Amino acid sequence: MDKKNTLSSEDQARVDAYLSRPNHQIDRKPFRPWLLMGVIVVVMIGLSIFSYLFALYYGVI
Repeated sequence: MDKKNTLSSEDQARVDAYLSRPNHQIDRKPFRPWLLMGVIVVVMIGLSIFSYLFALYYGVI
């Protein structure tokens, strides 16, 4: 099972032609992991506050 997965030159040419099509050349903003982390933290804090107030209102706490 040491056989490497390599493409023939014909298959590689097809892959290159496919990836060079205009619909695969979309400019995207760079991924910002800290923004994602911030959004997740804000949502978690918001849900925690909501559940605490909900429990407080119904006398669970």
